[in-house]
Amino acid sequence: MPELPEVETTVRGLARYLDGAQLARVTLHRAGLRRPFPAGLVQHLTGAEVTGLGRRAKYGLIHTNRGQTMVFHLGMSGRWRIEPDEIGKHDHLVIETGSGYRLSLCDPRRFGSVDLIDSATLELWPTFAALGPEPLGDDFSHLHLKAALAGRSAAIKLMLLDQRIVAGLGNIYVCEALFRAGINPRKAAGKVTRPALARLVPAIKAVLAEAIEAGGSTLRDYAQPDGQLGYFSKRFDVYDRAGQPCTRCGTPIGRIVQGGRSTWSCAQCQK
Repeated sequence: MPELPEVETTVRGLARYLDGAQLARVTLHRAGLRRPFPAGLVQHLTGAEVTGLGRRAKYGLIHTNRGQTMVFHLGMSGRWRIEPDEIGKHDHLVIETGSGYRLSLCDPRRFGSVDLIDSATLELWPTFAALGPEPLGDDFSHLHLKAALAGRSAAIKLMLLDQRIVAGLGNIYVCEALFRAGINPRKAAGKVTRPALARLVPAIKAVLAEAIEAGGSTLRDYAQPDGQLGYFSKRFDVYDRAGQPCTRCGTPIGRIVQGGRSTWSCAQCQK
Protein backbone atom coordinates (compact mmCIF):
# COMPACT_ATOMS: atom_id res chain seq x y z
CA MET A 1 0.00 0.00 0.00
CA PRO A 2 1.39 3.46 -0.86
CA GLU A 3 2.45 5.16 2.37
CA LEU A 4 3.14 8.79 3.25
CA PRO A 5 6.26 9.24 1.06
CA GLU A 6 4.53 7.72 -1.97
CA VAL A 7 1.48 9.97 -1.53
CA GLU A 8 3.67 13.04 -0.97
CA THR A 9 5.65 12.20 -4.11
CA THR A 10 2.40 11.73 -6.03
CA VAL A 11 1.03 15.09 -4.90
CA ARG A 12 4.24 16.88 -5.84
CA GLY A 13 4.15 15.23 -9.26
CA LEU A 14 0.53 16.21 -9.84
CA ALA A 15 1.16 19.80 -8.75
CA ARG A 16 3.35 20.44 -11.78
CA TYR A 17 0.34 19.85 -14.04
CA LEU A 18 -2.65 20.75 -11.89
CA ASP A 19 -1.71 23.67 -9.64
CA GLY A 20 -3.47 26.73 -11.09
CA ALA A 21 -5.01 24.69 -13.92
CA GLN A 22 -8.63 24.73 -15.01
CA LEU A 23 -10.30 21.32 -15.06
CA ALA A 24 -11.80 21.36 -18.54
CA ARG A 25 -13.22 17.86 -18.51
CA VAL A 26 -13.70 15.16 -15.86
CA THR A 27 -14.74 11.66 -16.89
CA LEU A 28 -15.68 8.64 -14.77
CA HIS A 29 -15.32 5.17 -16.25
CA ARG A 30 -17.03 3.29 -13.45
CA ALA A 31 -19.35 4.00 -10.52
CA GLY A 32 -16.63 4.06 -7.90
CA LEU A 33 -13.63 2.39 -6.32
CA ARG A 34 -13.78 0.99 -2.78
CA ARG A 35 -16.97 3.02 -2.47
CA PRO A 36 -19.01 5.00 -5.01
CA PHE A 37 -17.69 8.26 -6.40
CA PRO A 38 -19.39 11.27 -4.76
CA ALA A 39 -22.66 12.36 -6.30
CA GLY A 40 -22.09 15.37 -8.54
CA LEU A 41 -18.30 14.90 -8.64
CA VAL A 42 -18.09 15.58 -12.38
CA GLN A 43 -20.34 18.64 -12.20
CA HIS A 44 -18.50 20.13 -9.23
CA LEU A 45 -15.04 19.67 -10.74
CA THR A 46 -15.66 20.50 -14.40
CA GLY A 47 -14.66 24.10 -15.02
CA ALA A 48 -13.14 24.54 -11.57
CA GLU A 49 -9.66 25.97 -11.02
CA VAL A 50 -7.16 24.09 -8.89
CA THR A 51 -5.96 26.46 -6.19
CA GLY A 52 -3.44 24.12 -4.58
CA LEU A 53 -2.56 20.54 -3.72
CA GLY A 54 -1.61 18.95 -0.43
CA ARG A 55 -1.50 15.80 1.64
CA ARG A 56 -2.98 14.67 4.96
CA ALA A 57 -1.69 11.33 6.25
CA LYS A 58 -1.98 8.93 3.27
CA TYR A 59 -4.57 11.08 1.47
CA GLY A 60 -3.90 13.45 -1.42
CA LEU A 61 -5.76 16.77 -1.61
CA ILE A 62 -6.74 18.74 -4.71
CA HIS A 63 -8.22 22.11 -3.68
CA THR A 64 -10.49 24.08 -6.02
CA ASN A 65 -11.81 27.63 -6.25
CA ARG A 66 -15.33 26.34 -5.69
CA GLY A 67 -14.66 25.80 -2.01
CA GLN A 68 -14.33 22.05 -2.31
CA THR A 69 -11.42 19.65 -2.10
CA MET A 70 -11.13 16.36 -3.90
CA VAL A 71 -9.58 13.89 -1.46
CA PHE A 72 -8.06 10.73 -2.94
CA HIS A 73 -6.59 7.58 -1.40
CA LEU A 74 -4.51 5.23 -3.54
CA GLY A 75 -5.56 2.07 -1.73
CA MET A 76 -3.41 -0.98 -2.44
CA SER A 77 -2.53 -0.47 -6.09
CA GLY A 78 -3.59 3.03 -7.12
CA ARG A 79 -1.48 5.60 -8.92
CA TRP A 80 -1.98 8.68 -11.06
CA ARG A 81 -0.78 8.61 -14.66
CA ILE A 82 0.16 11.75 -16.60
CA GLU A 83 -0.43 11.81 -20.32
CA PRO A 84 -1.12 8.07 -20.64
CA ASP A 85 -0.73 6.73 -24.19
CA GLU A 86 -4.24 5.35 -23.94
CA ILE A 87 -6.96 5.07 -21.32
CA GLY A 88 -7.10 1.48 -20.09
CA LYS A 89 -9.69 -0.51 -18.20
CA HIS A 90 -8.11 0.42 -14.84
CA ASP A 91 -8.16 4.18 -15.49
CA HIS A 92 -11.34 4.93 -13.57
CA LEU A 93 -11.21 8.75 -13.32
CA VAL A 94 -9.75 10.98 -16.02
CA ILE A 95 -9.05 14.71 -15.76
CA GLU A 96 -8.26 16.94 -18.74
CA THR A 97 -6.93 20.45 -18.09
CA GLY A 98 -7.50 23.63 -20.06
CA SER A 99 -3.84 23.60 -21.08
CA GLY A 100 -4.24 20.19 -22.70
CA TYR A 101 -2.88 17.74 -20.13
CA ARG A 102 -4.65 14.49 -19.40
CA LEU A 103 -4.29 12.69 -16.05
CA SER A 104 -5.87 9.42 -15.00
CA LEU A 105 -6.39 7.72 -11.65
CA CYS A 106 -5.47 4.09 -12.27
CA ASP A 107 -6.42 1.51 -9.64
CA PRO A 108 -6.43 -2.14 -10.77
CA ARG A 109 -7.58 -3.55 -7.42
CA ARG A 110 -10.02 -0.70 -6.70
CA PHE A 111 -9.19 -0.35 -3.00
CA GLY A 112 -8.70 3.40 -3.36
CA SER A 113 -11.27 6.13 -2.81
CA VAL A 114 -12.29 9.60 -3.95
CA ASP A 115 -14.26 12.06 -1.81
CA LEU A 116 -15.41 15.65 -2.29
CA ILE A 117 -15.26 17.68 0.93
CA ASP A 118 -15.95 21.33 1.76
CA SER A 119 -12.51 22.92 2.05
CA ALA A 120 -13.48 25.15 5.00
CA THR A 121 -14.34 22.13 7.17
CA LEU A 122 -11.79 19.68 5.79
CA GLU A 123 -10.10 19.06 9.15
CA LEU A 124 -13.52 18.32 10.68
CA TRP A 125 -14.22 15.56 8.16
CA PRO A 126 -14.54 12.46 10.40
CA THR A 127 -11.69 10.65 8.67
CA PHE A 128 -9.31 13.56 9.30
CA ALA A 129 -10.67 14.57 12.70
CA ALA A 130 -9.59 11.21 14.11
CA LEU A 131 -6.00 11.49 12.89
CA GLY A 132 -2.95 12.20 15.01
CA PRO A 133 -0.29 14.78 14.09
CA GLU A 134 1.70 14.68 10.88
CA PRO A 135 5.06 12.98 11.51
CA LEU A 136 6.94 15.65 9.56
CA GLY A 137 5.26 18.50 11.43
CA ASP A 138 6.31 20.36 14.56
CA ASP A 139 3.45 18.86 16.61
CA PHE A 140 5.03 15.42 16.36
CA SER A 141 7.61 15.17 19.13
CA HIS A 142 8.89 12.69 21.68
CA LEU A 143 6.76 14.49 24.27
CA HIS A 144 3.65 13.84 22.18
CA LEU A 145 4.58 10.18 21.85
CA LYS A 146 5.34 9.84 25.55
CA ALA A 147 1.89 11.18 26.45
CA ALA A 148 0.05 9.22 23.75
CA LEU A 149 1.74 5.92 24.66
CA ALA A 150 1.60 6.23 28.44
CA GLY A 151 0.31 3.03 30.01
CA ARG A 152 -0.13 1.25 26.66
CA SER A 153 0.77 -2.43 26.73
CA ALA A 154 0.48 -2.96 22.97
CA ALA A 155 3.73 -3.29 21.02
CA ILE A 156 5.40 -0.05 19.94
CA LYS A 157 5.28 -1.22 16.31
CA LEU A 158 1.51 -1.55 16.42
CA MET A 159 1.03 1.77 18.18
CA LEU A 160 3.02 3.61 15.50
CA LEU A 161 0.68 2.14 12.88
CA ASP A 162 -2.32 3.54 14.76
CA GLN A 163 -3.31 6.62 12.78
CA ARG A 164 -4.74 8.21 15.94
CA ILE A 165 -1.23 8.28 17.43
CA VAL A 166 0.56 9.63 14.36
CA ALA A 167 -0.87 10.10 10.88
CA GLY A 168 0.46 8.52 7.73
CA LEU A 169 2.95 5.95 9.00
CA GLY A 170 2.84 2.50 7.44
CA ASN A 171 4.61 -0.81 7.78
CA ILE A 172 7.68 -0.04 5.68
CA TYR A 173 8.78 3.15 7.37
CA VAL A 174 7.87 2.05 10.90
CA CYS A 175 10.14 -0.98 10.53
CA GLU A 176 12.95 1.17 9.18
CA ALA A 177 12.58 3.88 11.83
CA LEU A 178 12.51 1.41 14.72
CA PHE A 179 15.74 -0.09 13.42
CA ARG A 180 17.42 3.30 13.19
CA ALA A 181 16.30 4.13 16.73
CA GLY A 182 17.43 0.75 18.08
CA ILE A 183 14.01 -0.16 19.50
CA ASN A 184 12.60 -3.70 19.66
CA PRO A 185 9.30 -3.65 17.73
CA ARG A 186 7.74 -6.01 20.32
CA LYS A 187 8.46 -3.75 23.28
CA ALA A 188 5.36 -2.52 25.14
CA ALA A 189 4.75 1.04 23.92
CA GLY A 190 4.25 2.43 27.40
CA LYS A 191 7.64 1.07 28.48
CA VAL A 192 9.68 2.70 25.73
CA THR A 193 11.89 5.18 27.56
CA ARG A 194 11.99 8.91 26.95
CA PRO A 195 15.57 8.72 25.54
CA ALA A 196 14.44 5.98 23.14
CA LEU A 197 11.49 8.08 22.00
CA ALA A 198 13.85 11.03 21.59
CA ARG A 199 15.79 8.84 19.14
CA LEU A 200 12.67 7.50 17.46
CA VAL A 201 11.06 10.80 16.43
CA PRO A 202 14.06 12.10 14.41
CA ALA A 203 14.51 8.60 12.97
CA ILE A 204 10.92 8.68 11.70
CA LYS A 205 11.35 12.17 10.27
CA ALA A 206 14.65 11.25 8.61
CA VAL A 207 13.46 8.02 7.01
CA LEU A 208 10.35 9.73 5.63
CA ALA A 209 12.33 12.68 4.27
CA GLU A 210 14.85 10.36 2.61
CA ALA A 211 12.07 8.24 1.10
CA ILE A 212 10.35 11.33 -0.33
CA GLU A 213 13.65 12.47 -1.80
CA ALA A 214 14.05 9.03 -3.42
CA GLY A 215 10.54 9.12 -4.87
CA GLY A 216 9.10 6.62 -2.41
CA SER A 217 9.42 2.83 -2.51
CA THR A 218 8.30 0.72 -5.44
CA LEU A 219 7.49 -2.83 -4.36
CA ARG A 220 4.78 -3.92 -6.79
CA ASP A 221 2.39 -1.42 -8.34
CA TYR A 222 3.53 2.00 -7.18
CA ALA A 223 5.05 4.49 -9.61
CA GLN A 224 5.28 8.25 -9.60
CA PRO A 225 2.83 10.17 -11.84
CA ASP A 226 5.51 10.56 -14.53
CA GLY A 227 6.06 6.79 -14.53
CA GLN A 228 9.34 6.77 -12.62
CA LEU A 229 9.78 4.19 -9.89
CA GLY A 230 10.51 4.93 -6.24
CA TYR A 231 14.07 4.02 -5.31
CA PHE A 232 14.06 4.09 -1.52
CA SER A 233 13.49 0.31 -1.59
CA LYS A 234 17.15 0.03 -2.57
CA ARG A 235 18.10 1.46 0.85
CA PHE A 236 16.06 -0.77 3.17
CA ASP A 237 17.97 -1.83 6.28
CA VAL A 238 15.43 -4.37 7.53
CA TYR A 239 12.16 -4.32 5.57
CA ASP A 240 11.67 -7.54 3.56
CA ARG A 241 15.26 -8.63 4.33
CA ALA A 242 14.61 -11.72 6.47
CA GLY A 243 17.73 -13.89 6.71
CA GLN A 244 19.99 -11.26 5.17
CA PRO A 245 22.80 -9.73 7.26
CA CYS A 246 22.12 -6.60 9.29
CA THR A 247 23.70 -3.57 7.66
CA ARG A 248 25.23 -2.64 11.04
CA CYS A 249 26.27 -5.83 12.81
CA GLY A 250 25.83 -8.68 10.33
CA THR A 251 23.23 -10.55 12.40
CA PRO A 252 20.57 -12.15 10.16
CA ILE A 253 17.44 -10.01 10.00
CA GLY A 254 14.46 -11.69 11.66
CA ARG A 255 10.79 -11.64 10.71
CA ILE A 256 7.73 -11.94 12.95
CA VAL A 257 4.03 -11.24 12.47
CA GLN A 258 2.35 -8.47 14.49
CA GLY A 259 -1.29 -7.59 14.05
CA GLY A 260 -1.39 -9.57 10.83
CA ARG A 261 1.55 -7.62 9.35
CA SER A 262 5.14 -8.75 8.90
CA THR A 263 7.78 -7.03 11.00
CA TRP A 264 11.50 -7.17 10.24
CA SER A 265 14.18 -6.30 12.78
CA CYS A 266 17.66 -7.05 14.06
CA ALA A 267 17.74 -8.85 17.41
CA GLN A 268 21.21 -7.51 18.16
CA CYS A 269 20.69 -3.84 17.29
CA GLN A 270 17.10 -3.47 18.55
CA LYS A 271 16.72 -4.13 22.26
